[in-house]
Amino acid sequence: MPLEIERKFLVRNETWRHLAPGVRYRQGYLCTSKDRTVRVRIAGDRGYLTIKGPTVGAARSEYEYEIPVNDALTMLDKLCPQPQIDKIRYSIAYQGFVWEVDEFLGINLGLIVAEIELDHADQTFAKPDWAGQEVTGDPRYYNSALCETPYNLWRS
Repeated sequence: MPLEIERKFLVRNETWRHLAPGVRYRQGYLCTSKDRTVRVRIAGDRGYLTIKGPTVGAARSEYEYEIPVNDALTMLDKLCPQPQIDKIRYSIAYQGFVWEVDEFLGINLGLIVAEIELDHADQTFAKPDWAGQEVTGDPRYYNSALCETPYNLWRS
C-alpha cells in the first residue's frame, strides 16, 4: 500500500521565493470525510485523481493516478463543490529533500505552507530558515479543510 508521510510547517519569511519556479494548482474534492478524501487536481497542464485514507500521526495511505486534463477540468467544474483550492506550488531542494511550498490564492490568500515528504515517520531532516511553526497535526491546514473553512474566514 502506498504510504504518504508528510510534515507541514508555516512559512515565516520570503527567503524561499527565489529558489524555484512555481506551478499553478487547482484542486477540488469529490469526497471529504474523516476516513477518506478523493481529490481532483490540475497541476500545470496535467490532471490527477488522488484517494487518501485516514491520517494517523503524519502518515496516511495515498493512491494517485494521472487522468486526462480535460476530465479533471470537467470534474472540477461539474462535480467538485466550491470553494476549491487555488495555489502556486514551489518545489525546493534542501539538504537532500524536496520541500513543497504552497502559496495559496483566492479564499486562502495569505497562507503559505511548506511540506516535506519522508520515508518513515521518525526520519530526521534539516529545516530551512524559512520553515517556521509545525502544523502537521492541525486539521485546519489540510487542503480539504481549507475548502470547507477557508483561511480568510479564520481571521474574521
